[in-house]
Amino acid sequence: MPTAIIADDERLMRDQLRSRLEQAWPELQILDEAKNGEEAIQLVAQHRPDLVFLDIRMPIKTGLEAAKEIGNQTHIVFITAYDQYAIQAFEHGAVDYVLKPADLERLGKTIERLKARLQTQTQPADMSQLLGQLAKQMGIASKPAYLQWIQASIGQELRLIPVEEILFFQSDEKYTRVQTSNYEALIRKPVRDLAEELDPALFWQIHRSTLVNAKAISGVVRDLRGRHLVQIKGSTEKLEVSRSFVHLFKQM
Repeated sequence: MPTAIIADDERLMRDQLRSRLEQAWPELQILDEAKNGEEAIQLVAQHRPDLVFLDIRMPIKTGLEAAKEIGNQTHIVFITAYDQYAIQAFEHGAVDYVLKPADLERLGKTIERLKARLQTQTQPADMSQLLGQLAKQMGIASKPAYLQWIQASIGQELRLIPVEEILFFQSDEKYTRVQTSNYEALIRKPVRDLAEELDPALFWQIHRSTLVNAKAISGVVRDLRGRHLVQIKGSTEKLEVSRSFVHLFKQM
């Protein structure tokens, strides 16, 4: 019976991948889960699994850094949300990948290749050259591991929202509102924490309680009281800009 470890810093992603693997590969035994690259390294050394599913971007150590230390102890499958250009590097390497969120059809193809690899390769391939190429191509060494997904509650449902679909975040004393073009959700993480975890080139802080997706801004107006208000594309909503952040819009 083949064995595996799942490493992803997002619990919802780990749960989803585990569920999809149970459907598509019931013989596979998931031994443990890791929340970061350092934990993944430790669990591989502890359990000696046949496979490890590694998220590319994780805190403490990235998936690429973990893979470099794991070496040929086990077969590695990367979990990635990158576009097709970056994925080309995987297609030509001795490693496979799972796209976020895990799709059963694509996962099935990955599983078939993994089964064949486990049957024909007694020793996992040396990936040192490939890891260097991936790090360079994806800019892992130069880019911080910003959040790519937000887990938010919509009524009784827990939903995974890609950050690029979010128009803005707005906090009150207890919750932070997550607004997309189609729906509104709530999370407990305050804006001050989100500001440190989101790409500042994409999300601009315009108020101590508000972060806005720069691509969602249609313009800035001033009201009768002299306040600057951000207009959101496709919405009548206007978000107040505090004096501390007015400089962001000097050129607009």
